[in-house]
Amino acid sequence: MWIQRFIDYLRFERNYSERTLVAYQSDLEAFKRYYETLDGNLSWGDIDEDIVRQWMVEMMEAGNTATSVNRRLSALRSFYRFLLRRKLVDRDPAHTLAGPKKEKPLPSYLRESEMNRLLDGDIPFPDDYAGQRDHLMLLTFYSTGIRLSELVGIDIADADMSLRQLKVTGKRDKQRIIPLGNEMLEAIGSYLAQRSRFAETHPVHAKALFLDERTGDRISRPKVESTVKRYLSMVTTQKKRSPHVLRHTFATTMLNNDADLQSVKELLGHESLSTTEIYTHTSFEELRQLYNQAHPRATEKGGNNGH
Repeated sequence: MWIQRFIDYLRFERNYSERTLVAYQSDLEAFKRYYETLDGNLSWGDIDEDIVRQWMVEMMEAGNTATSVNRRLSALRSFYRFLLRRKLVDRDPAHTLAGPKKEKPLPSYLRESEMNRLLDGDIPFPDDYAGQRDHLMLLTFYSTGIRLSELVGIDIADADMSLRQLKVTGKRDKQRIIPLGNEMLEAIGSYLAQRSRFAETHPVHAKALFLDERTGDRISRPKVESTVKRYLSMVTTQKKRSPHVLRHTFATTMLNNDADLQSVKELLGHESLSTTEIYTHTSFEELRQLYNQAHPRATEKGGNNGH
C-alpha cells in the first residue's frame, strides 16, 4: 500500500514524529476515500489537478479552515514527491495548485455601548491624580486612535488647546496632527489642573503629559497596558483588552458613523490604505450581526411567505 510505504519512509528515514505521521496518514486516507467516491476505478496515478482542486473546494465548503486545507494539501504534495522519486507515478497533480489564503483575524474592538459605560460614569474612577489620568488616557485612546507608544510619548506642549489639536509622533518619528473634540479639550483641561496640583507635592517629569503617580516619571508602557486591561475588564468579557483594542475601537466607530476610509487612514497614521481596509470588514461584520438579529428571514431558510 503506497500510503503505508510513505509513512514508513517518513518514520524510519526522516524520523518524523508519531503525531506528524498520524496526521499525514489521516489526510492521505481522507483524500483516497474522496477520489474513490468520485470513481471507484481511479488510482493515485489517475488523479489530476481538477480532482485535487475540487477536494479543496469541498473541504472549504464543509467549514474547514484555510490552515487545515493547506496542511492537507501539503501532505498530498509530499506524498506525490515520494511517488515521483520512486517512479510510481509520472506527475504531481498538487504541485501547481495554490492553497486557500489564510483569512486575517478581524481586529478585536469594543462596542460603543461598552465605551459609553466606561467613560460616562458607570465605571468609577478614583477622585485623585491617578484616577483622572487613567480616565483621560482611556478617552484619548478612544477619541484619537493613537498607539500605545504614541500616548506614552505625548508632551504637554503637544496638546494645543487653542488650535484644538494634538501632535503625535508615530513610527519612524513621523508626526501627524489629530483634531480634538470638546470632550477631549475639557478632559485635558481638568487633568492639567490636577497634574499641576500633583506636581506641587511630587518631583515630576517637566514635559511628559502622563506621569506615574509613584515616581513622577513619564508613564511606562507596562503601566498603561495594565491600566487599560483593568478598566476594560469592567465592561467587556472579550479576551483581548489592550490599548490596541481601543485603537481598533476608534477606527471601527469612525467607519460605523460614516467616516471615509482615507480620513481614518490619516488619523491612524497608516502608510497604506490597505492597512486601514481591514476595519471595513469589521464594520461589515457588525452590520451583518445586526441584520441577523433584526431581520426575521436572516437566519432561517425559507419561512412562511404567506402561500
